[in-house]
Amino acid sequence: MENKRVFSFTVENGDGGERLDKTVCAYAPELSRNFIQRVLDSGGVTVNGKPKKKSYTVEEGDEITVTAPELREIEAQPQDIPLDILYEDDCLLVVNKPRNMVVHPAPGNPDGTLVNALMYHCRGSLSGINGVIRPGIVHRIDKNTSGLLIVAKTDEAHVSLVSQIQAHSFTREYRAVVHGNFKELSGTVDAPIGRNPNDRKKMCVTQLHSRNAVTHYEVLETYRNFSFVKVRLETGRTHQIRVHMAHIGHPVAGDDVYGPKNGVSMGGQCLHAGLIGFIHPKTEEYIEISSELPEYFTAFLNKIK
Repeated sequence: MENKRVFSFTVENGDGGERLDKTVCAYAPELSRNFIQRVLDSGGVTVNGKPKKKSYTVEEGDEITVTAPELREIEAQPQDIPLDILYEDDCLLVVNKPRNMVVHPAPGNPDGTLVNALMYHCRGSLSGINGVIRPGIVHRIDKNTSGLLIVAKTDEAHVSLVSQIQAHSFTREYRAVVHGNFKELSGTVDAPIGRNPNDRKKMCVTQLHSRNAVTHYEVLETYRNFSFVKVRLETGRTHQIRVHMAHIGHPVAGDDVYGPKNGVSMGGQCLHAGLIGFIHPKTEEYIEISSELPEYFTAFLNKIK
């Protein structure tokens, strides 16, 4: 199988001075760190047309290209776990992930994940670009967030979908209940996100080793202490909605990481990925898939009403 270009990018002003591996991870959160390290080790990452080691220090204006190596055998184990599939063809599928389900195996969650269920359902027909632990996974949502995920069955579909995410042409729309009321019924949060220097497991709004992040929101309903909002991602940084909403003083209800210490407890944040839209990799038609609010979400809405 021929190697395939995954994506290319130009190092923006202010992003120079970092190691190549860290820069690629920052510009491509949709790709796993293991995959990026594997590509770097195989010489599949070029800077201005020349392969570079992961320790190379990038400079502003560098043209970086990531090319996927040949497909490796998938090592995660299939498990017969029910899936709520809203769309499927020979290229991809869209699945409605329940809250409290981990997307892919990781330390502490070796099985019972969405990937294990997908491997059983797809019988091995999943993209291998993201490696043996995340076959088919194009983008992720948190364990305690419910909603829609797109899954690539082929490498060609995977490359196309990642390119759309990089170009901000991939629609991702959420519903959330957040603390407090807004002065304006709509707005945009444009604030860079990076690792919290005091807690590496958390993200925060920061200028240090961060990536630009843009979130658009619209208030749908207002209650005494909460607001029901629609949120659209322009970028897709880790924990973006949760970090941005907390940054502007409206943390997501039920968020025990970025929310208030005395906030509501519901076994996860009240955040649902309700709509995705994309250009089909084969037909080139625009497809939009939506899902209804889950029971936990509607129950909380009824409670605060």
